[in-house]
Amino acid sequence: MSEGIKLQNEESLIYKITHVNWGFLALTVIMACIGIAALYSAGGGNMDPWASRQLSRFGVGLIALFIVALVDIRWWYRLAYPAYFIGLILLIIVEVMGQVGMGAQRWINLGFMQLQPSELMKIAVIIALAKYFHAATKEDMASFRFLVPAAVLILAPVALVLLQPDLGTSLMIVMGGGAMVFLAGAPILYFAIAGGLAAAAAPIGWFLMHDYQKQRVLTFLNPESDPLGSGYHIIQSKIALGSGGIEGKGFLNGTQSHLNFLPEKQTDFIFTLWAEEWGLLGGLFMLLVAGLILYCGIQIALKCRHAFGRLLAFGLTINYSLYVFINIAMVMGLIPVVGAPLPLVSYGGTSMLAILVSFGLIQSCNIHRDAKLPRM
Repeated sequence: MSEGIKLQNEESLIYKITHVNWGFLALTVIMACIGIAALYSAGGGNMDPWASRQLSRFGVGLIALFIVALVDIRWWYRLAYPAYFIGLILLIIVEVMGQVGMGAQRWINLGFMQLQPSELMKIAVIIALAKYFHAATKEDMASFRFLVPAAVLILAPVALVLLQPDLGTSLMIVMGGGAMVFLAGAPILYFAIAGGLAAAAAPIGWFLMHDYQKQRVLTFLNPESDPLGSGYHIIQSKIALGSGGIEGKGFLNGTQSHLNFLPEKQTDFIFTLWAEEWGLLGGLFMLLVAGLILYCGIQIALKCRHAFGRLLAFGLTINYSLYVFINIAMVMGLIPVVGAPLPLVSYGGTSMLAILVSFGLIQSCNIHRDAKLPRM
């Protein structure tokens, strides 16, 4: 009787709302506000063309976050594989009739927005792997045969994303999927073998890379070799970061960005714009907010009593941290330029929606952390 009453309480709207992690939600709003402020500056002190659209997208995404969070985690467990296969179908549609932009075929034109399925696929891979490993035992994880389907779940979308071509997103899917396999308890030996095979295949990979991808790697190694060509972006980014100093030049006073020396200031290089205007302190504040989001995600994962929710929360939190690390490392010249947005900050509809849906799933893991899921 008491078990039934407890189940009813957990399914009530009041229970779900009171179990939302409001600190996590507040940090999400703060990071989005930083992005809107940066886009306002990128627009020269105007809400158009970027900040107003980003604000409306965030509003819609926030509603999606709450809907996803309040839906019972059991439903997401059941929908894990269907969501994955829908993502694969969307990637195939991109290959057949996708819209080409900036030399790549990555988007589906929905009329009201450009949908980039590869961004949604990052989430779909994680939720599918969370379901696959939900009931896995130590013996299962030690079995190479058991891990083969998981490898297929990761590599199938990677192959389709590479055809677009989009090396950065494909690497993020591999890293996110690899993190899920590690969290599920796969032996370290398998990762060592995979790393060795990847290193051995590197020369073949270099041969198969597109010319612009090779140029990005060469530019990373020596950006000064072509300062007005392939090295221009990263050189200007470093100049802007350095010119910001400790306290920055002040809001709307960034010279590199407002004089149009800084390329893609509203998307990939938006952290550079922010750091130029707000300096080292502003950059550290953004990193602090991102770090607290990471901390909240880990805490939610640790409190979850079922493997599916624990793996899902960990995986989606790692996915977010990969976004942040790759974007900031890229604009600082620590890794090659790969075209990864800064989540909740960079201008973009699909990336905003993907991150907010993933945060909704993390919140669902927190709200339904005591749920009983089938072990199959």
